[in-house]
Parts: sequence; structure tokens; C-alpha cells
Amino acid sequence: MEAIVQSAFGEVAVLLVMAAVIGLLGLILRQPLIVSFIAVGLLAGPSALDVVHADEQIDLLSELGIAVLLFLVGIKLDVKLIRSLGAVSLLTGLGQVAFTSIFGYLIGLSLGLGHITSVYVAVALTFSSTIIIVKLLSDKREIDSLHGQIALGFLIVQDLVVVLAMIVLSAIGIGAGEGDGGESSGSVLLVLASGVAMVALVILFVRYVANPLTERLARAPELLVIFAIAQAAMFAAIGDFVGLGKEVGGLLAGISLASTAYRETIAARLAPLRDFLLLFFFIALGATLDLSLLGAHVTGAIVFSLFVLIGNPLIVLAIMGAMGYRKRTGFLAGLTVAQISEFSLIFIAMGVSLGHIPQNALGLVTMVGLVTIAASTYMITYSHHLYAALEPLLGIFERRGTPREPSEAGAHQEGKYSVVIFGLGRFGTAIGMRLHKRGIKVLGVDFNPQAVRRWRQMGLDTEFGDASDPEFIAELPLRRAEWVVSTVPIHPKGLSYEDTRTTLIQLTRTAGFQGRIAVASHSPMDTEDLIGAGADIVIEPFQDAADRAVELLCGAPEEERTEIPQIETEEKQM
Repeated sequence: MEAIVQSAFGEVAVLLVMAAVIGLLGLILRQPLIVSFIAVGLLAGPSALDVVHADEQIDLLSELGIAVLLFLVGIKLDVKLIRSLGAVSLLTGLGQVAFTSIFGYLIGLSLGLGHITSVYVAVALTFSSTIIIVKLLSDKREIDSLHGQIALGFLIVQDLVVVLAMIVLSAIGIGAGEGDGGESSGSVLLVLASGVAMVALVILFVRYVANPLTERLARAPELLVIFAIAQAAMFAAIGDFVGLGKEVGGLLAGISLASTAYRETIAARLAPLRDFLLLFFFIALGATLDLSLLGAHVTGAIVFSLFVLIGNPLIVLAIMGAMGYRKRTGFLAGLTVAQISEFSLIFIAMGVSLGHIPQNALGLVTMVGLVTIAASTYMITYSHHLYAALEPLLGIFERRGTPREPSEAGAHQEGKYSVVIFGLGRFGTAIGMRLHKRGIKVLGVDFNPQAVRRWRQMGLDTEFGDASDPEFIAELPLRRAEWVVSTVPIHPKGLSYEDTRTTLIQLTRTAGFQGRIAVASHSPMDTEDLIGAGADIVIEPFQDAADRAVELLCGAPEEERTEIPQIETEEKQM
């Protein structure tokens, strides 16, 4: 091993092997790569295996990784997207940032951290990981649910706070080493002028260059990616040169391309590169930490971790409850902010590099990151189980006499529905439209606000709600219905939460439904289990469609078809 790591190339090779092995272990434990990367950095550092010696090369890759990361943050900050933020996302996001900062600052003071360090730590605690939240919600098919959309709104607000915090931090750091006040003030003015010039450059670039240039570069996708990396690196270098810092430069580079038609393509292509380069940031971070000194931060890390894991969700839950949202929606949305992110570590590292806070603050926040990211991953994965256990205690966060969800409540009409369909994607919509044309009264149910609105636009009755929520199911007009149809998708194998289909069968029967239940399945192996759970019919869309296609090909008379409105978006059900 010692012979291999004598060269920079060999050292990097060993680090990549360590990252692959520890990453695999983290995958088995269902932990995000961030946790595994931090673990690699700690193990490779001087307090453990002492593998890291090529400091210059690793620092270079680390800085490039930060520039690319912040470039990807900037490229998501489209002005149109910011304008489209709903009131709940904006107010709850700002409220969470404000309350977390205030209480985090007070906790830091009570732990004896000092005013400046407490401010840094408090601000760092407000950032949640976009990568982790989007990945977990996507795996659970909840990214398009109401709480998923609100959570994405939180992330946009936090990204804006990141931008402001980085700019303010750079401005505060200007002239930190100057001995003369006049010289310091002159430096501040010079850098502020440079910042204004860079913003003006970005505006001009967006107005006259970005769209035609990216359109031409898109003819060669590889060149478009190279250009994006060059843009991030160049702006980061300019930002560092004028005193704004590489981080602010990277952000501005992303913003310069945020309004182009190819921003999603660029973001998708650079995401793997970001993950690769961030490995070296965490390795560089681990190389600066002394594990023997982390024990001194155990008390503070426990207190701050409990605050993030419990306090942040409660803050969101309280704000959303005051705005009229149900405790279930507030709880599920609140869980998404129960961790800190890679930005928290970058923010603290900037403070250390500027000499504002001591090195041990970085160790403290790193420990908080490890604890909260690891714990919140399980909290989000088991969110519905956790809500079921805590639901009796959450009543104080829900306003009485308030509509279930202000934007979606009261959707269905009173009266008898012959069929209630859960899951309003393409398959559920096709079933609903055909039943409606035959004169059968149908009620559609989905946890995706867009699907609910789409059904209403087609003139069908619908209700927004969660098929796994006992309270919601009990309120539906099921007793006089003849059929309950579930077209909700199958969750990925290996996740431990219950299958929504079997849960729905149990809840509808408990609510007094006496009719028949039809459940869609894409796996023939599930048929026996679903029948055993109480389903009367198991519909297999692909198999049934294939049978019908064979009948048509063999000359069977074609029945009159119902024209179904085209759904441009991908199928997104509850």
C-alpha cells in the first residue's frame, strides 16, 4: 500500500477504491453518497490511514468540484421558476430559514461557541440537501405529491439563501487581513465594484449570447458539456481574482445559463462529474480533521443534531399548520428539512479559510452532518410509519375548520359514485374517461395536484388526497360505490414501507366499503398476493393490452373507441 501511494496517481487510485468500497457499504445501509464520502475523507485523513499526501492535486479537484456544484445550483435559479414559487413554499422556506438561524444562534451561545461562530453554525444549519431530498422523494414516487412540491419550493428558497450568504460572506471577508481601515474600505469598494461588473456581465451574456451560443453548441453535446465546465471554472477563477470567491463565481456562471433551453441537459450531464469531484472535497475536508479532537464536540453535535432532526420539522409543521395545511402534509414536508447539506460544510469551510471561525467549528458541523444526513434518510424513507406513530400528538399543528388543503379541498360533489379510481395517470385517466362516456359516475383520487387539476379540466369529479391516509379514506363517499379501482404504481423493490395497494384495500374495507375492488399490477407474481389481500380483480395493463391487440390482429371486431385527451407529461400517479 505504501509503495502505491508514493505517487499522486497511486494515491488517487487508492482513494477511489476506498470510495467504491465504502460507497457500496453505504448503499447496503441505504445511506446517501455524501455520508460515504465524508467517511472516506475521515478514514483517509491523518488521524486514521493517513493516505492523503498529494494535497495540491486533491485541493485542485476539490475546488473544481465546489465550482461545478455551485454552478449547478445557479443553473436551477431561473427567474421564471423563482416567480412561480407558491406562497406556501416562499413563506415556509423563509420562515424555516429565519427560525432555524435564530434558535441555532441561541443554542450556539448557550454552548459557549462565541457570537461569530454561533452565527456561522446557525446559518449552516438552515441548508438542506437537494440531492438527498430529491433522490428519496423520487424513489418513493412522492416528488409530485403536494408535500413533495412544497419541499422543492423549500430547496429553491434555500438556494437563494445560499447565494446571498456566499455573497455576504465574501464581502465580510474582504480586507480581513488589512491593518489600515482606509485600505480595507478601499478593498471593499473595489470588490463590490467588481461584483457589480460581474453581475452586469452575466446580464449581458444572458440577454445577447447565452441562447444562440448554447443552441449552436448543442449540435455537439460533448462540446456543450465542456463549455459548461469551462464557464464554471472561468467564472470561479474571475470571482476568486476579484475577491468575491470561487463559490460566488461558480454561482454566477450557472445563473448565466439558467434561462437557456438546454439547462436541464447541462445539469443532467454534469451531475455525475459533480459527484465525482465532490469526493475530493470531502477527502480534503477529512484530511484537515483530527479525529482525536472530535470527542470534544460530542455534546454540541448531539444538541445541534437533535435541533435539526426535531426542531426543523416542527418549525415547518407549525408554519404550514398556521397557513391552513393538514398536519399530515406539514409533517411529511417538514421531514425533508431534517438534515444539513454539503453546502453547510462548504459554508463553514469558507469561514475557516477567511479566519472568521476556528477549525474546530468545521469538525462540529461535520459531525452534525453525519448524524442528521444518516438519520433523516431513514426518517424520510419511513415517513408514513413515523406519521402513524406520532399522529395523535400532532393535532395542535392543524387548524380546526380549515379546508383539508386550501388549493384542492372540496373537489368532489356530494352524491353517489359508482366507481372511485385511485391514481390518475394515463391508465387511470383512460379508465375514468371510458366509464364517464358510458354514463357511469366516477370520482378520481390522486396525491398529485397537477393530476387533480387535469381531471377537473376534463370535467371529471376528483379529490386530492393520499391513498394511505386512514382519515382521508374514511371521508370519501365509498359506502354506496360499486367499485374501487387502484392504478397506483408499484413501489421499487427493497423499500420497507407498505405497498400502497394492499394498504388501500385494507383502509377501504375498514371505512365500510362493501363493493368490489380492482387493482392494477405490472407483475404477474403480485396477483396471488393482491387477491389474498382482498382484491376481487387484478388488472395487468400490459398483458390485457397485448391480449386485445392479438384479438384485433386476428380479425376480431373492433369496438367503438373513446377518444382520450393526450397527456403530454409522463405518467405520474400517487
